[in-house]
Amino acid sequence: MSLPTTETQSEGEAIDALPAIGAAHAILDGQQAAVDAVRHAVPEIAQAAKAVSAAIRQGGTIHYAAAGSSGLMALADACELPGTFGIPAASVRIHMAGGVPIDGYMPGGTEDDTEVGRAVEDLISEKDAIVVLTASGTTPYALDIATRAGRKGAKVIGIANNPGTPLLEDADVAICLETPPEALAGSTRLGAGTAQKAALNVMSTLMGVELGHVYRGMMVNLVADNAKLIARSARVVSTIAEVPLEEAKNALALTRGHTKSAILVAAGCDLNGAEKLLARYEGHLGPCLKSLTSNQDLVV
Repeated sequence: MSLPTTETQSEGEAIDALPAIGAAHAILDGQQAAVDAVRHAVPEIAQAAKAVSAAIRQGGTIHYAAAGSSGLMALADACELPGTFGIPAASVRIHMAGGVPIDGYMPGGTEDDTEVGRAVEDLISEKDAIVVLTASGTTPYALDIATRAGRKGAKVIGIANNPGTPLLEDADVAICLETPPEALAGSTRLGAGTAQKAALNVMSTLMGVELGHVYRGMMVNLVADNAKLIARSARVVSTIAEVPLEEAKNALALTRGHTKSAILVAAGCDLNGAEKLLARYEGHLGPCLKSLTSNQDLVV
């Protein structure tokens, strides 16, 4: 019986038989090939983005479930959603086998645990979308949660690196990242993990676009909660509204840091009108600005 690709070793000389620079190049070649593999799954990734954005629109939750290295990739993506796109933290849940580590230890046995899925199931509703990751496509923890989420009517997005595996067969949206054998056999923290991270980055950024949180390639719904992000938000307002930076800062102060509203205020709308416009156009800034420039809805 042949091993799955994620358990096999890449061709060529073993990295421990190479000088350090040669080994580094071999490892990076594998990483690049892994990212290239993501391109073949772009249609499914775009479909997944629509599913997670639909969950947010209808007041649902985005869940991430995974174990080990896949869990770390899920954790990284999930924790970026509130700050980057203003997704409410309560609308994002992370289910990681063994829990999120507070030190360098991740117990391996937890990925075989299917008992904890019962508690996870209680947190899932039909409004939700759940992103389940497993490089092998066969991890019991991930498969159990995917099955339970499906029973609850949630949209199940499965991400795996081996084709034809149980997770991909049962998912509503199946994203196969068919990465090549690893430079370090079985170490899915390398190519497989890199591909998962890239796929998640694309998916969540497309979600931000779907929800209207991206305009002209800028984060217009970011949470500005430190000096760097406050400065970034002011630049965004200044650039889009075409006003001086000081005026942008004043608009942000008036809107209590809400970037979209500040853009509309800086563009000539009052605060109440800005909020009504954003509600009318479901948070999409483009049509709001268009209505202002065409003198529609300027006084609301």
